Amino acid sequence: MNYITLFFEFFKIGLFSIGGGLATIPFLQDLARKYDWLTLNDLADYIAISESTPGPIGINTATFVGYNFGGIFGGIIAVLGIVTPSIIIITIIAHYFQRFNEKPFIQNGFYALRPAVVGLIGAAAYEVAKVSLFHLESFTETQTLVSIFNFKAIILFMIIIYLMERFRKHPVVYLALGAAVGIIFKF
Repeated sequence: MNYITLFFEFFKIGLFSIGGGLATIPFLQDLARKYDWLTLNDLADYIAISESTPGPIGINTATFVGYNFGGIFGGIIAVLGIVTPSIIIITIIAHYFQRFNEKPFIQNGFYALRPAVVGLIGAAAYEVAKVSLFHLESFTETQTLVSIFNFKAIILFMIIIYLMERFRKHPVVYLALGAAVGIIFKF
């Protein structure tokens, strides 16, 4: 692999991940299956770190993957790859938006993108939940249904959801709480 491949893979992710950072996750999962730059477990870790650090998840994850691939230069190349399509597209849209905004064709396109984005985010959430809350590989080894569940993670997940609904604090509070619980209880 070379830096050009790294750039173009992240360029494709930036071009097609409409809907923000979470929409990049299915593309990053595909990248993990395609190359040895990261594993699905690495991706789950990168997502957790990216969610707990400032900046967009897609760019943060591109930085991690690129750095893992080729050091600081690899991180820069991956970030340039993921942001270049957005820069090009938003420049074109800004130039023509006022002229085409009211056209039914454009409005219908925007309305149709919304459920597609929700689907991408839902698929990403499902994949992250599979890695974080379940041990699917344990079932093939033990053939017991109970072995599938990562009970500590599921309990922490339910507690965090309850606390978020009950106290409505900033998400950073819950990320810090989750990290602290993971360190204390050796997740």
